[in-house]
Amino acid sequence: MFHRLSTDTLNWILIVGVILFVLEITFFEGGMIIPALFFALLIYVGRKNLKRFWGKLFFWAGLIGIIFSILNMLAIRFFVIATIAIFVIQYSKSKKVAKWVKPYLNTETAQVEQEDLVRKHPFFDHRFFDDQRTDDVAYQWRDVNIHGAFGDRVIDLSNTVLPNDTAVISIRHLVGNIEIHVPYDVEVSIHHSSVIGRAHIFGNYHDRMMNQTLLYQTKNYDTSFPRVKIIIAILSGDVEVKRI
Repeated sequence: MFHRLSTDTLNWILIVGVILFVLEITFFEGGMIIPALFFALLIYVGRKNLKRFWGKLFFWAGLIGIIFSILNMLAIRFFVIATIAIFVIQYSKSKKVAKWVKPYLNTETAQVEQEDLVRKHPFFDHRFFDDQRTDDVAYQWRDVNIHGAFGDRVIDLSNTVLPNDTAVISIRHLVGNIEIHVPYDVEVSIHHSSVIGRAHIFGNYHDRMMNQTLLYQTKNYDTSFPRVKIIIAILSGDVEVKRI
């Protein structure tokens, strides 16, 4: 549906949504932003103590609260209304378009090429509320490209054999801690951005990071293999990259 819209239309929808978001923060004393952050904190604390009764209570109360808080935001209401309006308009236009006729295909001259592919399953799934870590036993390496909301992520590269090439670890996360263990014979490039948190990268400490970006790489990264490229974007949490 949205791919049929022009870039200018999508930009205007985004601009209006951002304006409503700023107005809610400015003139309504934060609106539902502060309650949403409070409920997100309840979810995080409850998830950490989910085995206890009060932890389950915090988790579900926070989850229900954050859903209602998000739905009550002016920007979210605008996006919902805009989505419904776009759907109705696009559906109306589609009924006016003549039915597409499939062209005749000469099977004697047509050549259809289908490439053989091997589908592989990642060892990390996208999870919004859970801790994840690599196996404690040997495992086959596959590049990591994940996103999540709440929880910790631990990736131990000492239990796998990296290819004689550039391995990639890309993590986008909201709230939680990320820990990556790298063998001593592996070169590393790290691109880390954080809104709130701390970073400990090979003995380099960065406390009280506020909307900052860090870029490190080992001395021989550009010329040696194996090597790993780490890209992390996190809203709030601590990041540690260390040798093992």
